[in-house]
Amino acid sequence: MTMESAHRSYVVTVSTLKNNESPQISLKSHVNYNGYFNNGFCTDKDSLKISKKENGQITNEKSLHDKKCEETHVYKRRWYILFVYCLLTLTQAMLWNTWGPIADSSHEAFGWDDGDTALLTDFGPIAFLLVVFLFSWIVDEKGLRWACVLTAFVMMLGAGLRCITDQPPYVKVTAGIGQFLNGIGTPVSMGVPPVLSAAWFPANQRTISTAIATVANLAGVGLSFVIGPFMVPDEKNSTGYTGHYTFNTTTEANLGNASSFPDETVLKKRNQIMNLLYIECGWAVAIFLLLLVYFPAKPTIPPSISASTERLNFKQGCKKLLRNGVFWVIACSYGLSVGILGAWPGVLEMVLKPHGISENEAGLIGLYSVVCGIFLSLVAAKCSDVFSKSKKLILLGLYVTSGAFALWMNLLLSRLLPDSFVSMHIATVVGGATLTATTPVYFEMACETTYPVAEGITNFVLALVNNLVSVAFLAIQTIPHIGKYIVGRLVSLRYDRLVYTGFNIS
Repeated sequence: MTMESAHRSYVVTVSTLKNNESPQISLKSHVNYNGYFNNGFCTDKDSLKISKKENGQITNEKSLHDKKCEETHVYKRRWYILFVYCLLTLTQAMLWNTWGPIADSSHEAFGWDDGDTALLTDFGPIAFLLVVFLFSWIVDEKGLRWACVLTAFVMMLGAGLRCITDQPPYVKVTAGIGQFLNGIGTPVSMGVPPVLSAAWFPANQRTISTAIATVANLAGVGLSFVIGPFMVPDEKNSTGYTGHYTFNTTTEANLGNASSFPDETVLKKRNQIMNLLYIECGWAVAIFLLLLVYFPAKPTIPPSISASTERLNFKQGCKKLLRNGVFWVIACSYGLSVGILGAWPGVLEMVLKPHGISENEAGLIGLYSVVCGIFLSLVAAKCSDVFSKSKKLILLGLYVTSGAFALWMNLLLSRLLPDSFVSMHIATVVGGATLTATTPVYFEMACETTYPVAEGITNFVLALVNNLVSVAFLAIQTIPHIGKYIVGRLVSLRYDRLVYTGFNIS
């Protein structure tokens, strides 16, 4: 006998009777992997026992193992766990975006150029690509504690290495190694939110908890736009001009002489940058100790029956994911758009400075974009919870809005429209914020599409596609003379094709 449900079908088998033994009914799923159910029951070994009484009445009773599997409890400490994880991902993003908001100052202090700054930013996605499958395995096999503590450790180590010296050319080496080590923590920073939500939160709070954990990463980027220009103010470049950007006349050759006998301005900039690095290092140490003291991998009793359901193992999950066409539509749509957006803060100041926008002003634009993105992400997550069947429409609405503002910004960058400080602010902030809001919706759609593949595997692959695009985007910036032009064109291209792609997500 077969019973059809909304999502899966099941087979009910009645065992034959021997003498006066009670019949046993076993419930098995057609979608059955390694003996595990996908419907909230524990395993196919669990059964519903039917006891036959002498008076002919039949009573149903769950086995003790069933009752144990269905036991759930929602812990108040889940909010503390979420808070600590948010601090971790915030710190990782803040360290990653150290150099973008202070690009002009670092150029003046160390003799770097735009390509050097873009390369330092690119070390994060490069490191991600090298370790993403390792961390996916750690999360799946060892749990959240191992992954998060290890991430905090490499972040702390990278932040410490950046503090060793401020002398060119060695500072470029220590900064690069520090950025690479911090980038090793990117898989946990980007891919863990749905895993943490599934482990600690009940079903009706998962989307919002995923959104909170996701926007914490954005908050770190926004914080870097505040802390960087505050600690290293762009008061005056080497031409003596204050305010809007003019091209810096300090060449690397001149700085080579200044490195032996640096003037007062260069020394001041170096001291300011090192003070910023010291503060960030101290903060990274504090986060590591916080995670080391208390950060359990999962609660003793799961918050829901589905949380206790075993997922496919790592190897089987990867195989199933590769064959899921709908997932790859979601992954490509997410990566091609949000991947460029993720790298955008690292080059924002360099792209906007030819249009009369200073380092401090670019930092404010980045901050406003992040703050609005956080707000819209939470709104989109809540709408996704309330209108669970309309996720595709929510995404399309966000893409259409973001695409319109991206087109406006592209016209401004191309000088087809006259430079306008207000217009650049509005186009950049709204365009980036609306695209940012798609992230939590994508995460939930991907997890729903790939169940029973573990959330960690699914979202690490999403983040992998994201970072592949980020690496390519930042690498283009290092091309002399034409890098900025291509980057400006890609800013609008990230939306145009994706609006069409979104209609194919089913």
